[in-house]
Amino acid sequence: MAADAGSLRLYVDESALGLGKALAAARKDTIHVGHPLIPECPLGALDTDWIPAVAARGLIAIGRDKRIRTKHEEIRQLTLANLRVFRVGGKRDASSWDWLVRVVRYWEAIEEVIRNRPDGPWFYLINEGGLAELPLDR
Repeated sequence: MAADAGSLRLYVDESALGLGKALAAARKDTIHVGHPLIPECPLGALDTDWIPAVAARGLIAIGRDKRIRTKHEEIRQLTLANLRVFRVGGKRDASSWDWLVRVVRYWEAIEEVIRNRPDGPWFYLINEGGLAELPLDR
């Protein structure tokens, strides 16, 4: 299933590129860093570059970068841009398959957050046991 520019909702950053490619292959509303439908976000794009670009398109970001919430400039950009973020959490490194299984397991909960929280900024962690909202340190 190819992505459809008119129905894009989700963007997967480089920290979860394997997951992004799998989701983009399965869903027409998902793209990832380096995808031709988002040329402003090439491979290697800095967080401070892709965050406002993704937010400007109204996309929701998915990633695995556990340090993004501790970087002052990234949090500032995320907050200013009103970006909505899901981060796949976990204490151990896992394969793209493991991350995909987790995301699919909680897909309905993800969709519920998207329905109930149309405006950002917000940041949710996708843990082994479900979703948890994390405060944005401003």
